[in-house]
Amino acid sequence: MNAITMKLLAERAIAGEPLAREEARALLDTSDDNLLTLLDAAFSVRRHFHGKRVRIHVLENAKSGACPEDCGFCSQSSHYETPAEVYPMESVEQIVEGARRAKAAHAWKYCIVTATTAPSRRDLEVICEATRRIKAELDLTVCASLGALTEAKAAELAAAGVDRFNHNLETGPEHFAKIVSTHTFADRQATARMAKQAGMDICSGGIIGMGESKDDVVDLLLALREIDADSVPVNFLDPRPGTPLSKLGIIRRPLDPRYCLKVLAVTRLMFPSQDVRVAGGREVNLRSLTPLALYAVNSIFTNGYLTTPGSQASADHQMILDAGFEIEEVAPGTHLHERPSARSPSVTTTAP
Repeated sequence: MNAITMKLLAERAIAGEPLAREEARALLDTSDDNLLTLLDAAFSVRRHFHGKRVRIHVLENAKSGACPEDCGFCSQSSHYETPAEVYPMESVEQIVEGARRAKAAHAWKYCIVTATTAPSRRDLEVICEATRRIKAELDLTVCASLGALTEAKAAELAAAGVDRFNHNLETGPEHFAKIVSTHTFADRQATARMAKQAGMDICSGGIIGMGESKDDVVDLLLALREIDADSVPVNFLDPRPGTPLSKLGIIRRPLDPRYCLKVLAVTRLMFPSQDVRVAGGREVNLRSLTPLALYAVNSIFTNGYLTTPGSQASADHQMILDAGFEIEEVAPGTHLHERPSARSPSVTTTAP
């Protein structure tokens, strides 16, 4: 695919016509010689909707380990012997203190995550009370990742002020059963839709590098578009010791950073205005090319992930500044569903 075609695809995306399946698949096959051309096309879309602002997201692993699900990539599963910590639900105060640390790191969003099939009544009450306190004290958006939902639980979270609910589809539907057996792809779609119907934005993405084909990557992106994901985190597998995916010889470790950038660029063209994020595994797989990801994505995680360390906030602040971007923070009194457009001056930006 040549530069003129890529430019036309970017113009179409800006006009509201994201990539078709065959176009996305062809772009994943882009030669390395044309990588910068593809990134330029993605950047023109990113710049139109998000300027040069970068949203920082911080994770709080509020309940770790002993999860009954058998996700083959997850060291928190009780099915595998791994070095992951195991501890019960944090207190309301611990979660709120984590939010304060996130705000000090210039976070736009604070993500509360629990290792579980679904939130218990007690866990739900803790998350809701913590969210109410965070909203009363801090200008910060809140995301919860708590496993499967019912309509009632989704409504309760939304009423407490949770802005987004994370429930990743993980991989394409044809590949899913090779990664997880304790629930189905359709189960994950159903929870995402419940969160959306309750009034929360849906954060849903996947993991690249689990032995999937490029067609599976495209199928994942199309499925995410079908559930109308508002935020798309793209993770790159960093295999955890003891998990099934750490033992498969078919998986290339680490991934080719140029391929990772192609996936991010295609994701931007598939989701022109959405919050597209480079997430877990970026340090291991993108390595020295990590700053180039900012030309496709408009958000990143900092201060580590659930069970793995990552770049520290100060280093990410410097990377953002060095690449000519700026940090976006939530303006006082702004709620996620009332957020201003990409060109509005009412968001705050911070230079490290």
